Amino acid sequence: MIYFIRKNLLLGVFILSLSTAKSQTDVDGIMMAKRNLCSEVTYSQASWNHYWEGSFFRINENLGKVSTTSIGIMSNYGISDRFNILFGLPYVSTKATAGTLHPMKGIQDLSFAAKYKFLYREIKDIHFSFIGVAGVSAPMSKYTPDFLPLSIGLHSKTASARVILDAEYNDFFATLCGAYIYRSNVQLDRKSYYTTELHNTDMVQMPNVWNSQLRVGYRKDQLLLEIFADKMNTMGGFDIRKNDMPFVSNNMDATKLGAHVKIPIPKTNGLGLVGSSAYTVKGRNVGQTFQYMAGLFYIAEFREKGAAK
Repeated sequence: MIYFIRKNLLLGVFILSLSTAKSQTDVDGIMMAKRNLCSEVTYSQASWNHYWEGSFFRINENLGKVSTTSIGIMSNYGISDRFNILFGLPYVSTKATAGTLHPMKGIQDLSFAAKYKFLYREIKDIHFSFIGVAGVSAPMSKYTPDFLPLSIGLHSKTASARVILDAEYNDFFATLCGAYIYRSNVQLDRKSYYTTELHNTDMVQMPNVWNSQLRVGYRKDQLLLEIFADKMNTMGGFDIRKNDMPFVSNNMDATKLGAHVKIPIPKTNGLGLVGSSAYTVKGRNVGQTFQYMAGLFYIAEFREKGAAK
């Protein structure tokens, strides 16, 4: 499964994109077996009332508590044991408890990724895997990005490249991954805008993003218990001006800590529960977000023609 609101998306933006972990994602060391399809439906919510305006940590009584809710549909299919394809699509809604900004809602960005295990080695009972992931995403509706912090997305097409190193000893593991995310220019519904200078155009050049993540925990069969640290670093952009609204090309950095569980439901032959939570401990031009996710997943096996049941 995949969740590119990050991540699209990505990845801890001011609008509280819900980059929560799920089973067999683009950031873990797990591969779906050949001819197996894992489908997942999740409900996610994130909220904040404090945020970083540049490095200044503050509250804004004209916003109150800002929250983002997302319902996501994700799938992961095993072309082979070493090659998986993943895609996802979320429906997102936002609101604030104070001020005059109106809520927004709609379908956000469709994401697609290909995940391939290039290398597998066993050294002194430690199993090492080296995995590469290539992903893209694109907006699926005409939502505006020029209404932060209540926009449901940044309306930028993305392309990403990720490398994953996974080490497993018995049923314990550690996974380290890093990604570079390219973001296309964004078009606004106005003919000029101001960043650190006046721009007489409706096109905004978006800074690209580095993302890194460390996950450690326990996994056995379909049971997964883990904690993670996630860091997003925007390569450029500028700070929110004093008492101004955030802008789509702001420098948005965030460090998050969280936990994730995946629990199979006994005697259901493939059905299970997933859940996670995360908290933004450090940031720049982002909200100090607490987010959680809960959902259901189902793994189906498709046999080859003529295969015995």
